[in-house]
Amino acid sequence: MDSEHQTMETFLRWAAELGVSDSTDPSRSDDSCLGRTLSVADFPLAGGRGLGAVRELRKGELVLKVPRNALLTTESMVAKDQNLRDSINLHASLSSTQILSVCLLYEMSKGKSSFWYPYLVHLPRDYDLLATFGEFEKQALQVEDAVWAAEKAIAKSQSEWKEAVTLMKELDLKPKFQSLQAWNWASATISSRTLHIPWDSAGCLCPVGDLFNYDAPGDDSNTSEGFETVNNAEEAGHVVETQSERLTDGGFDGDANAYCLYARRNYQLGEQVLLCYGTYTNLELLEHYGFTLDDNSNDKVFIPLETSLYALASSWPKDSLYIHQDGKPSFSLVSTLRLWLIPQSQRDKSVMRLVYAGSQISVKNEILVMKWVSEKCRSVLRELPTSILEDRVIFQDIDKLQDTELRLEQREVEAFGSEVRSFLEANRLWDLINGGFSGKINRIMSKWRLSVQWRLRYKRTLADCISYCNEKINHLSGNLG
Repeated sequence: MDSEHQTMETFLRWAAELGVSDSTDPSRSDDSCLGRTLSVADFPLAGGRGLGAVRELRKGELVLKVPRNALLTTESMVAKDQNLRDSINLHASLSSTQILSVCLLYEMSKGKSSFWYPYLVHLPRDYDLLATFGEFEKQALQVEDAVWAAEKAIAKSQSEWKEAVTLMKELDLKPKFQSLQAWNWASATISSRTLHIPWDSAGCLCPVGDLFNYDAPGDDSNTSEGFETVNNAEEAGHVVETQSERLTDGGFDGDANAYCLYARRNYQLGEQVLLCYGTYTNLELLEHYGFTLDDNSNDKVFIPLETSLYALASSWPKDSLYIHQDGKPSFSLVSTLRLWLIPQSQRDKSVMRLVYAGSQISVKNEILVMKWVSEKCRSVLRELPTSILEDRVIFQDIDKLQDTELRLEQREVEAFGSEVRSFLEANRLWDLINGGFSGKINRIMSKWRLSVQWRLRYKRTLADCISYCNEKINHLSGNLG
């Protein structure tokens, strides 16, 4: 038995002792908390390690229960440590998330003596959230809004760390646990793994429950009548009941005094069981969780708009003026452009009624709208440093560099584009090709890969929008003829 498997078995036994269970049968008492409904499994193409169904599951069925005493919260940690409680009480200005981050680092510093050690040892040692990006990975996002989001996340993490350093020093944490690197790790753990609880806005770390991988909310063909998905991140952790039917993936159940998680759809034996964290764009997923989805119905692409257009869009929020991932402009964007492209002298009540109803004003106006969107998308694509084709090549080159079993020929190395060459030169890696990179370099490359993946999906959406608009123009032009 390898050490990783052994520590996982130890963790599952520890969780079982605390009452964590995937069984609704209270008489069952096994060494592991899993095995009746779920099992830990590897899903290489869908998130890596996750939880699979060991039998057929029905939507709405309870699949995991984690008692309150097993949840890692500020409350549960200070209850076991008077020194921690006294120190925290002197720092009321820190946010609940900062306090939980400090508590997590405090427990980590205890090593094997921590009550939570069997759980803590399984937490990832590195994350790919925007706040952890270096300068190269940040600039590789290319799109101004994305680069700005990364800069903001990095600055926020640094600021919160500086505010919390005094508390960490008072707790006498070892220097490595007081570092910005350690803080980024703790903050990323909390951002990407906590679940909502009603008594602490920082949330809780949920042993076993945080092994579920993400499933974006959307229309399920595999659903039973009476169920729906909560599409708001703030509500994603709540359990809501209407007519005795549960409407969310899970939440803290006060009656059971436990976090209860439910199947969000029907699952077959061996299928990965997923959990919805809420509605996020790909950039938000990257910021808060460290991954993106190639197929994300909640993704949005924003394009630069004229100031005068925003003035007309007062009936719709700015964040509703976007392009869907499938390339279709949003209802609000099309409606605003219909009005904006009509001369002011023609904006009478009948036109306004059509606009607010989401109806076409005229064929000519609709063609103008589609041409404007198409050209704007073309303009954005032209101004970005690399094309879709170039990004696909870069993406493949990164995979080649990270493949330890692949031996690159000299001609392949010489064919690397400017971005790949810049990365290799900046990190002095030319001599290490085919020799294997350090763990640190591989982690940087993983973040760089995510940047390329995000911007490629962004550009593909713009390209799909151009195709969509052109099809609409051709159809409308035929009607004019």
